[in-house]
Amino acid sequence: MKPFLSYTLFAFLLLPYFLFAQTPEEYPVHPDAQVKEGVPKGEVLKFTFENSKIFPGTWREYWVYVPAQYDASQPACVYVNQDGVQWQAPAVFDNLIHQKEMPVTIGVFVMHGRVKTAKPDEALDRFNRSFEYDGLGDNYARFLLEELLPDVETKKTTNGRAIRLSKNGNDRAIGGSSSGAVCAFTAAWERPDAFSRVFSAIGTYVGLRGADRYHTLLRKYEPKPLRIFLQDGINDNNIYAGDWWMANQTIERALQFSGYEVAHVWGEGAHNGKHGTAIFPDAMRYLWKDWPLPVKTGATKNPMLNDILLPNEGWKLVGDGYRFSEGPASNSKGEVFFDDGPAGNIWKVNLDGKVNLFAENSGNVYGQAFAPNGDLYATAMTAKKTNIYSSDGKFRTLTEGFAGNDIVVANNGNAYVTNPSTDANLLSKVWLIRPNGEKVEVDNGLRFANGVTLSPDQTLLYVADMRSHWVYSYSILPDGTLANKQKYYWIHAPDTADDTQADGLKTDRDGRLYVATRMGIQVCDQAGRVNAIIPTPNGKVSNICFGGENFDILFATCGDKVYKRKVKVKGANAWDKPNKPTAPRL
Repeated sequence: MKPFLSYTLFAFLLLPYFLFAQTPEEYPVHPDAQVKEGVPKGEVLKFTFENSKIFPGTWREYWVYVPAQYDASQPACVYVNQDGVQWQAPAVFDNLIHQKEMPVTIGVFVMHGRVKTAKPDEALDRFNRSFEYDGLGDNYARFLLEELLPDVETKKTTNGRAIRLSKNGNDRAIGGSSSGAVCAFTAAWERPDAFSRVFSAIGTYVGLRGADRYHTLLRKYEPKPLRIFLQDGINDNNIYAGDWWMANQTIERALQFSGYEVAHVWGEGAHNGKHGTAIFPDAMRYLWKDWPLPVKTGATKNPMLNDILLPNEGWKLVGDGYRFSEGPASNSKGEVFFDDGPAGNIWKVNLDGKVNLFAENSGNVYGQAFAPNGDLYATAMTAKKTNIYSSDGKFRTLTEGFAGNDIVVANNGNAYVTNPSTDANLLSKVWLIRPNGEKVEVDNGLRFANGVTLSPDQTLLYVADMRSHWVYSYSILPDGTLANKQKYYWIHAPDTADDTQADGLKTDRDGRLYVATRMGIQVCDQAGRVNAIIPTPNGKVSNICFGGENFDILFATCGDKVYKRKVKVKGANAWDKPNKPTAPRL
């Protein structure tokens, strides 16, 4: 009797699984995916493309859908789909455009690239699908924007009309299935100015080439103006790279947390396009709803982002045209000084926002910091000197003998300077320069010591190792030397790079550490964790500081440009009296 009961119970528990697993997928064809009488029919053109410099040597096919309502006198909206024509899209577009439920939209359906072998009877092509689709970074977005879509615009319709595509991201959507879906998301994530609407079916947000990190990055980044439609099924893949079903739900949760406009449809399907095809017309309605009103940026639930950023307060241009802006530093008035190292110029940003030349022939300065007495310390890399500038722009040399990079000057007058080596086989140094000019080597061993700053209470020194994903923390001893060296702050690195390129560092009065990196300004709590990432308008940032009369304006040097942004927090100035921040939550 007992075995019978046990086996019966076991079978009863498994019965739903067998019934569920063996139930065929039944997703009827959507009425708007069928050809209808009286609906104008667009045309589908086929082309090939094999001139890519971003994916060199690749050949691919692509198809262009041009709706019957298209008027070549003005650019049309755009939908890009990976893996060619899917979802019965031409019929769907015919119907929805006719019903005025989506704008006049040209569809571009592109296959992944392949590098053809010279010996087809003996060897395989190189298939670029996973490389192009699953990888993070902006390569695929650049391929579309710089190569494929311009190629589309060189074509003509069968009746000779030019194909004109809108360049406005609010007029452009992108989608796909599986790896093509995560590719679509990546393109929009990297270039929300170019694609604002994303259709993702059975999306591959798993660990093939790093997309499993998206659910974390979404929660940390300042939100972007994107609208996303997700589809997946409970019987999707569950293999070595991860669980598609769980990953899609995790992405949806992260999008909701981060304030994105997102809709989803979950089902019972496997890793195929049946369900995606069935809901594609409704997904298009959702993505294009309210057009031409722009997709809005949502409000995140990330506490650190909300503690730092002011609503509706974005980046503003301070100046541009520099060869390489660096070394921003603020004086006691809140005026900000930055340098254009290659040009040998130091610039001053006045409180009224005007930018004036402060000094010329500075000797390739890359790091600057104000001292308690108001002097400006500057590291002249070419001359291998650390100079001190007075308010009239004249300088004297404090010390020499090494090529300093970045610098911070404490309230007691001690300066710390990073000294990276240009020889990859040699390790970097950190120097202490006392007020009398005496220099002491206080650390070595980092791969490329770069940004440097102090904790608000000035008991800790932070140094960025540009060629790793670490910012080091040191205790400062009474004599100014260092102890308790620790790889402390773990910084995100992009999938397309081997390091973070962590550069300038600053802290605010609450103890947060701001790190200029390849991925934007990464903001850490005192426990060493990145809580927030704030991108800059041009995707570059080398250094940062807090300026303005109340030190509540964040300045960022970004290649040929300098930006500023008013924030809720106030910077901790090393020249000022130390302050003890609140202890972090551990």
